[in-house]
Amino acid sequence: MFNHLTPAGIRPPFAKYSHGVEIPEGMRLVLCSGQLGIDADDVIPADTGAQARLCFSNIEAILKEAGLGLSDIVRINAYVTGRDHLKPYMAVRDELFSEPAPASTLMIVSGFAREEFTVEIEAIAAGPARTE
Repeated sequence: MFNHLTPAGIRPPFAKYSHGVEIPEGMRLVLCSGQLGIDADDVIPADTGAQARLCFSNIEAILKEAGLGLSDIVRINAYVTGRDHLKPYMAVRDELFSEPAPASTLMIVSGFAREEFTVEIEAIAAGPARTE
């Protein structure tokens, strides 16, 4: 459905992601705000992997509202608060997404609204146009 772009003339991706994803004409986009690793009862797990799972679970719930799922994600922007949080985040991402993976950016930031948070994830998904 999507055209994953990995040009031969540039270095292959460092990890499981595509350099670009082309969305076919006529599809709609769903943009998810950055999600933090906090559950509905305001519980924040201590480890980054568990926080990342919650982030993606929240994104999945948002996409479900639009009739889409994680497999419809075309771009991920993720932010962690230190290098030690890169691997736990990437392990969760790599478990949830198969090849070809979405386009992705991963940045180290100084922090979030509460210091307990170690990861924030936002996503863009694409799906068939609504026929309503």
